[in-house]
Amino acid sequence: MAEYHLTGPLTDEDVTQLRVGDIVYITAEVFTCRSRLQKYIFDEKNTLPFSTEGRNILIHNGPIIIRENGKWKLMSFMPTSSIRFEKWGAKSVSEWNLKMIVGKTTMGEETAKMMKEKKCVHVSPRSVSPNLWIDSIEVQDVYLYDELGRIEAAWFFKVKDLGPFVVDIDTEGNNLFDRLDEDIARRKNKALRELGIDPDYRFTKLY
Repeated sequence: MAEYHLTGPLTDEDVTQLRVGDIVYITAEVFTCRSRLQKYIFDEKNTLPFSTEGRNILIHNGPIIIRENGKWKLMSFMPTSSIRFEKWGAKSVSEWNLKMIVGKTTMGEETAKMMKEKKCVHVSPRSVSPNLWIDSIEVQDVYLYDELGRIEAAWFFKVKDLGPFVVDIDTEGNNLFDRLDEDIARRKNKALRELGIDPDYRFTKLY
């Protein structure tokens, strides 16, 4: 396991050095995305109203932001579960030229394949302390606010040493959570044997 402090926009060299389990901190210009934005672009065939050329890190996030004294003020920030967006994952990586997706949990096989092809990684928060990150995030702009609403809009952030995140899909297609599932299954079977429990047992049905 290694620790990296990366500065965006990210390059192929930045992400190909990462391996599952590595720890990453990010200093970059990023943008947010949830299901409504992806549906608006990929399913409803609208045009993305901004370029991702110098902003190739996407955060699956619906931030809580208010307007105060004529400026946007970030109140709460925490990446949401990326697996919910697997339907659009591969397209997001390919069409938006992403080098990193930030989100809780992980993503599926099709997205991992595209990440391997396009040199992109997925990273997941190592902590659940969203408000501790606020001082590391500057709100720059927002797109599609009227069309999608405050939570689902595409927010532009400038982040400084944001993290820690753990790499859970690397550019070789390796998935940290798949490895953890395999390890858990082995440990579970060992525990059942030691406790003398039939591995084919079923949980008690209460109703």
